[in-house]
Amino acid sequence: MITLHHLEKSRSQRILWLLEELELDYEVVVYQRDPVSMAAPDSLSKVHPLGKAPILTDGELTIAESGVIIEYLIEHYDPLGRLKPSNGQALLDYRYWLHFAEGSLMPLLVMKLVFTKMTSSPMPFFVKPIAKSISQKVQSAFVTPRITPQLQFIDKTLEKSTWLTGESLTGADIQMSFPLIAASSRIDLSKYPNIVRFIQQIESSLTYQKASRKVGSFTRL
Repeated sequence: MITLHHLEKSRSQRILWLLEELELDYEVVVYQRDPVSMAAPDSLSKVHPLGKAPILTDGELTIAESGVIIEYLIEHYDPLGRLKPSNGQALLDYRYWLHFAEGSLMPLLVMKLVFTKMTSSPMPFFVKPIAKSISQKVQSAFVTPRITPQLQFIDKTLEKSTWLTGESLTGADIQMSFPLIAASSRIDLSKYPNIVRFIQQIESSLTYQKASRKVGSFTRL
């Protein structure tokens, strides 16, 4: 039996979507974050030592990391190859986006989130202007100059096709769904109409909506 260990407001949202897209029978164990620290509960570390979601168990197998889980599910439960290009440039693009999501885009979004929250955290009044200044300088000098070209590249790619590797949904789109939806709550995407359209496609998907309802709706971080 497939079981997804799902942490609220986490990357495991996209694994739920993939499970629905593959029309698999599965169970979901939902874990709540600590309301103050937003950390995952200790009980998740009993499933995998690092205690980070998503974690998938399939019989005696335990699989962690979103990209690995996506590759595993498609390799074992998508015999017709519906969610993965078979060869050529499309297959290379599929692998590229599968790794790009966590290797390039997500670290910058996390950094942006950390520095944004830094200015809203409780601190002595005389420290707040200093923290705000540091946050603004880091974002303007480091984060924004690096994330902007990435968003431009993604938008240009989506200008040429419906999905990232062509006209059909693939696991790479599912992998990229989380960082782009997360970005939409932290960055003005009005300059990137194709990314906006991509997000709308995702959120209008019946399988995405079904997955969302199973855990009480997904959250735009």
